[in-house]
Amino acid sequence: QVQLVESGGGLVQPGGSLRLSCAASGIIFSPYAMGWYRQAPGKQRELVAMITSGGTTNYADSVKGRFTISRDNAKNTVYLQMNSLKSEDTAVYYCYAERSVAYWGQGTQVTVSS
Repeated sequence: QVQLVESGGGLVQPGGSLRLSCAASGIIFSPYAMGWYRQAPGKQRELVAMITSGGTTNYADSVKGRFTISRDNAKNTVYLQMNSLKSEDTAVYYCYAERSVAYWGQGTQVTVSS
């Protein structure tokens, strides 16, 4: 059974940092593209960042220069380092894995507020 388990969310002040982690099990991790989506209340889910099996990355314009996605194939884990957080980054963040099919995690809440 495929599982993607996110961790690292929480409450942080504007300008602060958080690192999200997503541990995958039940798949052979390295061939999968991995990424993060987010969904804020009343809004559609949007792509935040993704990383291919070869390490190519792509970011939403709203997070470029502030967020960094990385992966550790030895640990079956993908990370999202989030710096200079803004109130508009508040959302539930979802990890996904995609090859021929897509798998999703359960989400982790990130709240940016003073």
